[in-house]
Amino acid sequence: MLKHNIMVADTDVNMPTAQQQQVLRVLNDSLTSAMDNIAEETAVALVYNGISHVVMMSTPSDLYDLAMGFSLTEKIVRDASEILDISASEQELGIELNITVTSRAIWRLKQQRRNMTGRTGCGLCGAESLQQAMNNQPTASTSSQSNKQQPRELSEVTNQAIQKAVVSLQAHQPLQQLTGAVHGAAWCDESGNIKLIREDIGRHNALDKLIGALNTSKVDINHSSFVLISSRASYEMISKAQVAGITMLVAVSAPTALAINIAKNTGMTLVGFARNGRHTIYS
Repeated sequence: MLKHNIMVADTDVNMPTAQQQQVLRVLNDSLTSAMDNIAEETAVALVYNGISHVVMMSTPSDLYDLAMGFSLTEKIVRDASEILDISASEQELGIELNITVTSRAIWRLKQQRRNMTGRTGCGLCGAESLQQAMNNQPTASTSSQSNKQQPRELSEVTNQAIQKAVVSLQAHQPLQQLTGAVHGAAWCDESGNIKLIREDIGRHNALDKLIGALNTSKVDINHSSFVLISSRASYEMISKAQVAGITMLVAVSAPTALAINIAKNTGMTLVGFARNGRHTIYS
């Protein structure tokens, strides 16, 4: 776990994560008026040392964690010590996150931006060619954690831990219970207890928020713990987890073939279709 001190400026950003709207519900051909809880979706701009880098749609909560996690998983900073300050300000059209990083980090960011023409959070945007994109796949040799990552055998206890976490996931997602519209990413201990969770309308954002929170909390990343996500396990989710040093990812939905290959190449344990009473081990 990285140890660091970051100055966080006071902000007035305190936006609600849900709102109520009147709707019409149809049940058995019967039409009724009702109030429904709707998840908020806000444009969030990440600005590094005054340079506008990316705008994404996000749930307006845990934005400090989002800034930290995104900076780490997108390799804008090599570790949290390169982030000097994070502040947020509410703008007319959304929220601006101002992130101050070291001169070395901003130099790397400028090099990345030379190739960036757009971004959707897919993990490949900014690459100029297929060759460049595929050469950027995480591998055991390029991982900063690769020397520590070894393939893990799933014991019966671990299988029970996965099921315990899956069953309790919904109870740890208050915004999902309220709106039914957000993803969750949870850090679970070796017994399957959910120790930390973050929610967002975007699955990438939820994972970035969790990774950011892990880097500023006392939760220790170790080989007997795992991350549970409420979405599929695709390339970018595996990539973000691998960059963060996470050795085991459990997904409620399916993994992609590319995600499985990367997990195998990096020694990551990947579990998919994790539902009540069942799950599938892919690597």
